[in-house]
Amino acid sequence: MTEKTMGRRRRYRQRHKRNMTAALVTVAFILAAVMLIAIVACLDYVNRIMPEEMLRGPEPMEVGRDRAPVNTAPQEPYEDGTEWNLRLVNRWNPVPEGYTIRLKELAGGEKVDERVYAPLTEMLEAAREGNLDELPRVISGYRTQEVQQGLYDDEVNKYKSQGYSEEEARAEAGRWVALPGTSEHQLGLAVDLEGATYDVFLWLQENSYKYGFIFRYPGSKTDITGTVEEVWHYRYVGVQAATEMYEQGLCLEEYVELKAGAEA
Repeated sequence: MTEKTMGRRRRYRQRHKRNMTAALVTVAFILAAVMLIAIVACLDYVNRIMPEEMLRGPEPMEVGRDRAPVNTAPQEPYEDGTEWNLRLVNRWNPVPEGYTIRLKELAGGEKVDERVYAPLTEMLEAAREGNLDELPRVISGYRTQEVQQGLYDDEVNKYKSQGYSEEEARAEAGRWVALPGTSEHQLGLAVDLEGATYDVFLWLQENSYKYGFIFRYPGSKTDITGTVEEVWHYRYVGVQAATEMYEQGLCLEEYVELKAGAEA
């Protein structure tokens, strides 16, 4: 092999090495750009679906470590025959006039129907392990009509400030905030939760039924519930009903209809 030929081969190998290095750098740059775009998209999604009160990071709820047993006693129906734990409230079924409630205050300041205090406390304690050993926070419990009206009006005004008409603003606001009188929070049976990590919501979706709570608004049921997915919103229905809904993949609207059909 001549020296000239060997020189050509050396130059070829050097060019090949430079080309490979450049290709690897380009691939690494593309991967980094894709990851950055994905992160930005995820953050934007969270900002859009999470209510402002969750993003503010409220004061942590402190509940004692002593666990109270889950209430499995029979539920007494109202005069109209509806069991208190299965009261259906949505945009088509408002809170009944004269609805009364006995509240119990949580350590963080929020209040709930006193009948769900014990199972709620037990569920939050059980969720510690999947939440960096921190207790999930209850950032919204019972709401009065006035509080719900204020939240709805704020949401309407937000969209109006963005150029929406009054009608458009109300329609858009209604997708995220229930009209006053149609929110489960006014029953005292629903809570909005916040965790140290998103994983706590996955834990709740798989385990909340054991404590009588349901993941109330999954995205797959929006057409039925009338509410977009809210991973933070949990509603008490009782252990038996929650277990049946979990095992059969039903939302509350479907369960109530199925139950009414079975009793007819």
